[in-house]
Amino acid sequence: MENNLLLCILLLIPAFASSDVLLTHVRNIKKRNADNDLVVNGIEIYSMKIDSKVTSRFAHNVITSRAVNRGNVSKEVFFDVELPKTAFITNFSMTIDGVTYPGTIKEKEAAKKQYEKAVSRGQTAGLVKASGRKTEKFTVSVNIKAASKVTFELTYEELLKRQFGKYEMFIKVKPKQLVKDFEIEVDIFEPQGIAELEAEGTFITNELQNTIKKSFSGKKGHISFKPTLNQQRTCANCSQSVLDGDFTVRYDVKRTTPDNLQIVNGYFVHFFAPTNLPKLSKNIIFVLDTSGSMHGREIEQTKEALLKILDDVKEDDFFNFILFDSEISVWKETLIKATPENLDEARKFVRHISAQGLTNLHGGLMRGIDILNAAHEENLVPKRSASIIIMLTDGQPNVGVSNTHEIEKAVKKAIDGRYTLYNLGFGSGVDYGFLERMALDNKGLARRIYPDSDAALQLQGFYDEVANPMLVDVELNYPENEISDLTTNSFKHFYDGSEIVVAGRFIDSNQNHLSVDVRGEGANEALLYTTQQGAEQTAQAFQDQQYIFGEYIERLWAYLTIEQLLEKRITATGEEKENLTAQALALSLMYKFVTPLTSMVVTKPEEDDNEEGIADKPTEASPMYHTYASPPTWYTSVDGDPHFIISVPQKKDAICFNINENPGKILNLINDPVTGITVNGELIGDKRVNSDAKIQNSYFGKLGIANKHLDVKLTVTPETITIQNGDEKTGFTWLDSVTLQQESLTLIINRKKNLVLSMGSGASFVVVLHQVWKKHPLHQDFLGLYTLKSDKLSEQTHGLLGQFFRPIDFTILEVHPGSDPQKPDATMIVKNNELTVTRGWQKDYRRDPKHGVDIPCWFVHDNGAGLIDGVHTDYIVSSLF
Repeated sequence: MENNLLLCILLLIPAFASSDVLLTHVRNIKKRNADNDLVVNGIEIYSMKIDSKVTSRFAHNVITSRAVNRGNVSKEVFFDVELPKTAFITNFSMTIDGVTYPGTIKEKEAAKKQYEKAVSRGQTAGLVKASGRKTEKFTVSVNIKAASKVTFELTYEELLKRQFGKYEMFIKVKPKQLVKDFEIEVDIFEPQGIAELEAEGTFITNELQNTIKKSFSGKKGHISFKPTLNQQRTCANCSQSVLDGDFTVRYDVKRTTPDNLQIVNGYFVHFFAPTNLPKLSKNIIFVLDTSGSMHGREIEQTKEALLKILDDVKEDDFFNFILFDSEISVWKETLIKATPENLDEARKFVRHISAQGLTNLHGGLMRGIDILNAAHEENLVPKRSASIIIMLTDGQPNVGVSNTHEIEKAVKKAIDGRYTLYNLGFGSGVDYGFLERMALDNKGLARRIYPDSDAALQLQGFYDEVANPMLVDVELNYPENEISDLTTNSFKHFYDGSEIVVAGRFIDSNQNHLSVDVRGEGANEALLYTTQQGAEQTAQAFQDQQYIFGEYIERLWAYLTIEQLLEKRITATGEEKENLTAQALALSLMYKFVTPLTSMVVTKPEEDDNEEGIADKPTEASPMYHTYASPPTWYTSVDGDPHFIISVPQKKDAICFNINENPGKILNLINDPVTGITVNGELIGDKRVNSDAKIQNSYFGKLGIANKHLDVKLTVTPETITIQNGDEKTGFTWLDSVTLQQESLTLIINRKKNLVLSMGSGASFVVVLHQVWKKHPLHQDFLGLYTLKSDKLSEQTHGLLGQFFRPIDFTILEVHPGSDPQKPDATMIVKNNELTVTRGWQKDYRRDPKHGVDIPCWFVHDNGAGLIDGVHTDYIVSSLF
């Protein structure tokens, strides 16, 4: 593998839009001014520049966009940028007609009230949201008067991580219109020297190829891309821009020594990446979720990836497969050497993997750890080798030990620091926080696998990252009496093509020399050496000051320290977590980084309707939502009185409606003629009529879930659960704890809480039991229904819930105060209907049956009229089955 560096800076070239662009799908308000193809909806972007300065892996990026309102009325102008999830925003400002409105970084709690106030009005207060696999989207808008000019400037910084030996800058280019002065400029300064430099773009035509200018000499590299207006056009007379795609800069650094140590103004950074080491053999256990929810494309993509991985396994490696669904199965009882014969046998095993049942994640992991333990105890694997567990799941544990905190404790105790655990979460149904905590507790990391057409490549790509361990138990030791505030300096594994980075602060800020002892265990022998560096040597390497920005090593140290404190905070509890939080917050405020603990308050002109916005830092564990509450999992449900919650993931939002019907009526919730699955619910009312209520309460007192292809019927009431398979009937009560597995069906009853049912194609349902005080004068026990893996049902699925298993889109217009000051009204365009809706909340009782969790949603009135197909009475059926 080449010894290159990897730099990943992903950002969307900012695009402007006026507010009426958002309405063009509904209302044909304005057309583009054909007389001036630089003006779109009254807005001309006359300058757009991305300026990146990279010094010793630390990148300082400034995005500047300038626009003018060429219209004769005020316009709302939007500024959109995509930047890396690993980056911290450090500054933002808007300048309107010479007046600058800066962003101010504050403790998140200080901005919380402003955020919640905006959310209560139905507005999206967060300016930064997770928008892709590697990116976050920063969006801000402002109203500017006719003929006014606005300049947006956003600055962010990040420490660039080496991966696959490549150093790469990736820029998403999409200005959406022609720009008079468009430029990308990248300056790179590497004290070790630059070996090669290249740049390319997916949109680059032959005519544009010569507009990419690149040069490098010694320690300096430069890239610029500045297409003219005519070069931006898709054709000679076209007004559309060809700039739509990826612009990538790659370079290598020279590595004549195993490491590089730099000292500047009382701080140091140490880069460690030895080359030409023999590769260690590895002992790798693949722990794979094969539950019913993996059925279909997910399991096929997993098998595709495993077959490609088997082609890359080295003959000196040892490996095994552990499969978990409701039960645990293994390929072999012990680790097996990767001989050609064993690899052929493994390929046959992989091809026959299928998916069914529930998710015994704890059992699968513990079995994998036991096999690794036995292999080491019995000396079946080399003493000088790297042991790795890769676990893949698409759901949450629901059989065996299902309490995630218990699983975390058991796994940490069993591994005991000896092996590295990597957790891969397939799709959005996983508890990513749980996977991340468990991986970090065991010196690994978690990674989300996106359920797209390239999922197999994502899986294989992750394996490639850990496929070539070079050293284990790496330690970089610094004199304790000279250094304070040292970042992490011990590492379980060092992989080929990666890089270890350690930074610290000298106790004596005038100290200008450092000696470091490095040790690690290699394939044949221990790696032991001492490296030294003085400030004079660093100064010589940095003679070209124009390539260096500010106190870059100090900021690098702060960035790395904050990043590691936040990581440690994920697994910490109690006082330790409080201390880590306080340290990370103090540094974030001192160095003006927008981190998960801070927010940037963006002030706008007083005449703007939304005077302030809040820019926060999303975390991977909550990519769908940007709130202060725990984010819910996307699903569709009915619970309570009865409240229907329809998730709309692509909008990161939800729609709600109620059905008001008389007790005794039976409603069809789900009907899939292809899989044969139907779900109906019978309504019950309160014990007596509530004279104070305009509308009487009703709840689901009985649910009927059937699969006619399997000849299975499940009847659930607040007292009993009855399963009928053909002529055979089996009965349980809510006092039972049961795991029942039959062909193509699994039923788990969690005593007095809920039941989980998985059947046929992998479709799964959770029924939640709500119990009230038995002597309550009014209310009685009832049920809630939550659908999991609804994508396993066919496109012909219908019913009050089932019709929403297919994607639904909507547009919200004209948000305005409603009858309740806390719940604004709006106009919703959905299914070609224009509805009046209200911003509110409904309860999700799936995790907390007693209190529930508030889910924000747009409430559709009148029994869902205009949202549901037909009218609600169309869904009344005569019997439960």
